Amino acid sequence: MSFTRTIFLTGFPGFIGERLVARLAREEYQFFLLVQSEFLKSAVEAADRISKQKDIPLENFAVIEGDVTLPDLGMEPDDAATVRYETTDVFHLAAIYDLGVDKEPATKVNVDGTLNVNTFVSTLRHLKRYNYVSTCYVAGKRMGVIRENELEHDKGFRNYYEETKYLAELAVEKLKPLLPVTIFRPSVVVGDSDTGEIPKYDGIYYLIQYLRKAPFLLRAINVGNKAVKLNLVPVDYVVNAIAELAFDERAKGKSIAIADPAPLTTEELFDAIAEELSGRKSEFAPPPKLVEWFLSKPFSPPITGLPTHAVPYFFIEQTYDTALATELLSRHNVKCPNFRDYVANLINYVEANPLL
Repeated sequence: MSFTRTIFLTGFPGFIGERLVARLAREEYQFFLLVQSEFLKSAVEAADRISKQKDIPLENFAVIEGDVTLPDLGMEPDDAATVRYETTDVFHLAAIYDLGVDKEPATKVNVDGTLNVNTFVSTLRHLKRYNYVSTCYVAGKRMGVIRENELEHDKGFRNYYEETKYLAELAVEKLKPLLPVTIFRPSVVVGDSDTGEIPKYDGIYYLIQYLRKAPFLLRAINVGNKAVKLNLVPVDYVVNAIAELAFDERAKGKSIAIADPAPLTTEELFDAIAEELSGRKSEFAPPPKLVEWFLSKPFSPPITGLPTHAVPYFFIEQTYDTALATELLSRHNVKCPNFRDYVANLINYVEANPLL
């Protein structure tokens, strides 16, 4: 059949990648899904699920073996030629999302991989949009309000994940005068706001698991902070936002923060989780500096479950301006839900799947 769009996507069958393909899928769209060899089986199974779920021919989904760290993205010459000729829209999601990642693998995948994707995208004959998924944390150690049109800074980074995603976004940013580029910056992605589904527990889930140990006892002492907001977004909001704006002409050439416009403080997050688990909020809070000191010590993780590399994210005095995202998404009726409205679903999923 004749397709109206041909979508090339990296990062399949990742959590966001699979959901994004399912959200975009329709009979008149063709998908080229770049997959590393070790994930081929799970990718084929994911494509089959989407085909059945959406009642779309399986032939619309081509799983292509490749690797973003290699020239021509590791594709066979015939595959590369087909993708190069037919692709209209690119979604680059492939990356190492790990706060504790070492420099070498982070650089190889996040930076070199993106440079390879940039080179490949620049050769596409019928490109309508290059959608790159970055992160709000390219802001590194900057403080205060982070604008969507801001990127370059010299404030440093907390880890190689932040640094390499920053360097990768810099490279994509340079393509804006040459190609139709849209950059998406999600904040901390949590589970589905309806089902709670998530592939692994980190971030706010450390706090959920901590409070689950003894909800009524542990909720009494709030280890959050009134001055620090932790920006959380459910995966369904992220997917819906990207799916809508990837085809919105007004988003072309823009960098868009896919973040909660009204995030809760870490103190409020603690109370929201505590109240859902125990029916009661906290009663008092120790000084934030004391909490940070305790959480940063080697003896803390066995007690709290929070690894030391994640501690800084509960103390970042950094907020993300979402003016452009809010304006663009309002026309698509896409709105970020309040954490309090879906925290019960996150907790229910954790309790049903305690050992992901």
